[in-house]
Amino acid sequence: MEVTASPGATDSPGTSPAGSPQKRGVTRRTVLMSAGAIGIAGAAFGLGAFAGRSPASAGSTLTPEEAALAAPGGAHKLNVLFIGAHPDDEAGNLGVFGQWNEFHGMQIGVITVTRGEGGGNAVGLEEGPPLGLMREAEERKAVGFAGVERVFNLDGLDFYYTASAPLSRDVWGGDAVLARIVRVVRATRPDVIVTMNPSAVEGNHGNHQQAAMFAVEAYLAAGDEKRFPEHLEEGFGVWQPRRILRAGASGKGANGPDGVAGGYEPQVASDVVFGCWNGTRSERHARPWSEMLDNAKWAYVTQGWAEMSASPTDPAEIPTSWFTVIHSRSPIVDPTSGGDAALRGAALPIEGGLPLGTLIDVRPKRFEAVAGEPLEVEVIVTASPQVGLDAGELSLDAPAGWSTSKPASVPALKPGEAHTAVFTVTAGDDEPGTQVRVEATLTAGSASGMSFAQLRAAGAVEATIEPLEEIQSFREWTAGLGMKHLDVLVPELFAVGQGRTRELAVTVENLSGTAQSGAVSITLPAGFSAQPAEQKFADLAAGKTESVIFEVRNDDTSIPTANRAENKGEWPVMVAATSGAGVAERAVTMNLVPTYAVTRTSSPPVIDGVRRDGEYPGEPIAIDTIWDGKPMGGTTPSISAQTWITHDDANFYLFIAVKDDVRGTILPATDNKRQRRTDSVEIYFDPRGTAPNTAHTFIGGIMPSMDSFTGAPGVGRDRDNWQGEAKVTAPGMEVAVVEASDAASYTGYDMEVKIPFTVLPDNLDPQHVGFNIIVNDSDTQNKAAQNRVGWSTFPGMRADPWRWGIITLDGIEDAGAQPKEPTLPDTAARSVESPQSILQSAIDGVPLGGFPTGPDPLRVVSSSVALGIVTAEVDVPVAGTARLFLWDGTQAVGEAKTDVTAGRATLSFKARTAATGTADSLTGTVASPVILISLDAKDAVYATRAPLGGASV
Repeated sequence: MEVTASPGATDSPGTSPAGSPQKRGVTRRTVLMSAGAIGIAGAAFGLGAFAGRSPASAGSTLTPEEAALAAPGGAHKLNVLFIGAHPDDEAGNLGVFGQWNEFHGMQIGVITVTRGEGGGNAVGLEEGPPLGLMREAEERKAVGFAGVERVFNLDGLDFYYTASAPLSRDVWGGDAVLARIVRVVRATRPDVIVTMNPSAVEGNHGNHQQAAMFAVEAYLAAGDEKRFPEHLEEGFGVWQPRRILRAGASGKGANGPDGVAGGYEPQVASDVVFGCWNGTRSERHARPWSEMLDNAKWAYVTQGWAEMSASPTDPAEIPTSWFTVIHSRSPIVDPTSGGDAALRGAALPIEGGLPLGTLIDVRPKRFEAVAGEPLEVEVIVTASPQVGLDAGELSLDAPAGWSTSKPASVPALKPGEAHTAVFTVTAGDDEPGTQVRVEATLTAGSASGMSFAQLRAAGAVEATIEPLEEIQSFREWTAGLGMKHLDVLVPELFAVGQGRTRELAVTVENLSGTAQSGAVSITLPAGFSAQPAEQKFADLAAGKTESVIFEVRNDDTSIPTANRAENKGEWPVMVAATSGAGVAERAVTMNLVPTYAVTRTSSPPVIDGVRRDGEYPGEPIAIDTIWDGKPMGGTTPSISAQTWITHDDANFYLFIAVKDDVRGTILPATDNKRQRRTDSVEIYFDPRGTAPNTAHTFIGGIMPSMDSFTGAPGVGRDRDNWQGEAKVTAPGMEVAVVEASDAASYTGYDMEVKIPFTVLPDNLDPQHVGFNIIVNDSDTQNKAAQNRVGWSTFPGMRADPWRWGIITLDGIEDAGAQPKEPTLPDTAARSVESPQSILQSAIDGVPLGGFPTGPDPLRVVSSSVALGIVTAEVDVPVAGTARLFLWDGTQAVGEAKTDVTAGRATLSFKARTAATGTADSLTGTVASPVILISLDAKDAVYATRAPLGGASV
């Protein structure tokens, strides 16, 4: 089947060909976009005041988006846009971005969802919004080394470390943040998006994953007029990026000048991975780009990066940066062809290839391909908006043993015209789970180009364990977007307690085109068993699923738990589905977590740091296995501990005896947070053993003393249901510590803790309480721990409550679940408070924070300075809160905040300046500072600038 679309028509409603802006309605902004010149727009629609003026001067009376769109080609058109979660997420790519900018003129921007105000501060005590503004300034300085001038901070809240993408999405506001990302994409019109890893792989920071998931969604949504149609009413056009890349790759690739040419061996065989060597010499800076990358990284001083080691000087050891294709609508080139290959076909032309802007979008009907069953693949060819396409031929190629339908003719296409061809591909007898590519090649005249899609060879019937809640959410997301290849490396995991039995649900799915019957079985390692041996399924309809239940038990309690085992606690389990069409096996991983039966106390312990006979019945728990440090899964004489735990009707009581050789940094009492930076104990409780992430748990963090050896302990909660100092977040919690009074006699400390049940985030399930103890060990004075030991010691355990140990309680009744909503930090740094963001928005017209702006501009009509008082006459479009700054190029030397009403307002504020207001800098210098104003209104934000002594420009 073949379809040719008329110019402007596309493969999906609202998606404009090759990323060209699509017009909608008649607004001032769309007039400018369609006319392409201020004079024409003014003559045609009564904007005569602007006729003949340059886009820059016209921008003084146009809205920010209009000013951006008015200049030929777009005043702030980007070629590449990086999307991350925090200031510094882009850091590892800056050597590559610098090369792309220097050698190819690529205009690159960065979206940062948060300002990182929830992170650490290695150079001071600032936290919250002040820290966020510091980190924004660091980021702007760092990316500047790579020639990146535009950083778009989206005002998301950086709350705390989590591995949970769903929690990150909820805290950030879900589609509200996605809308802001899409608005920035539509404003800046990038050809290539680069982001972080969107997959729910082990160890992936939840903020990073969610930012990348937003990037993928924005890549798909920005060209669809049905998504966020309010942007079109604001005058933005839809815009379709041509390629999206993940910064990083899974597999093997070489460093050194020959690394890219040598290629990359991906763990997923169907992945396409581009590379760029960081050792290329910069003519602009007269040194290798690896050195410029060092300078950029060292700019992130609050994160302690100023202490990072320099890059190797031996060219063979200088790293290669790798980029994995998440999706591409544009033709690709051989990844080994050079450091710019990732851009070819999308932002840069392919030598001898199809015209830049030509799209070849390969769309399989589904990801799974069952042997012998035809699978439909749609290929949409779209001519460049600037250049038509000669008639030609489109073919679809598949791996050896697979078959495809014959090539299809493609008629000559006018600029922007699209043609659709439908192929069938039939899988061979590859092992289920084999990852393959199907490649669509278009030959038009003397030019050709290739794009691809990824598929997985599948069994007719497959079975696997029902995933964790947040993994299931991720899988549904990939399926909904047609991006199931992003799920390939996501681990399938479950935990079982030492000596315990658990129910394990297995999902059976019929991927074939006919009903199937058969059986599912589970093969476990020695020391474990499953009942029954197999579960049957009958007449499972095509495309349907069914759930079967097994009971899995740890029979041999001598098997080491957590990462103490030789396999680091990753026990292989095989799930097999047998049907009339054959056998499909799926490997999953089982984690064995430690268990402990807590004995009830007959008399509550006295919280004084001394363990007396009878206070803590039961044997102690050894806390000595390394989960972060070396040797992983082993022990070290540097740190170890024993923990006794008991309870009564209302409280947990713990006694932790820590043996330690060197006392780490003793922090001031004003810095009672992020206890893991130095010697400390962390106590974890998941009251019902069901928490999907740590926002539904209790995590107590205790430093043995603050200010001095004899100071009071620092007690707080971290990364949990209510983070903060314990005196606020855990009323009734008591801590006593006994330790030496000086470093010479220090050998560790004894810590006694009382934790009321009432501060836990839910009622206790006495048969399954998630529990863990972690001891952080620092032997330095640089606010860094070198080893961390614990009880349930899986790497990444901090963020995975399901991998904590399990305790049972004696004599406690289960009152049922009554979960408390998480109390999360609620103050994010905001763009309306950032002089640097205001200045950028006033220059390039992209709204502050990606929020909407109104139809009428905020303008400084006139300004002056006298006796240290700056006065500005301002036209205010709507009522709101105005923030005013006098910016000297590096800092605000005056600022004020005031509520304003619509109309002309006279605003004054004090400033530390000797400037006379007679210069004309538009970016600010000491002698010629610039006035910056933001307006925060109910439904919109605004930004403007004016040279001191002048008016908005």
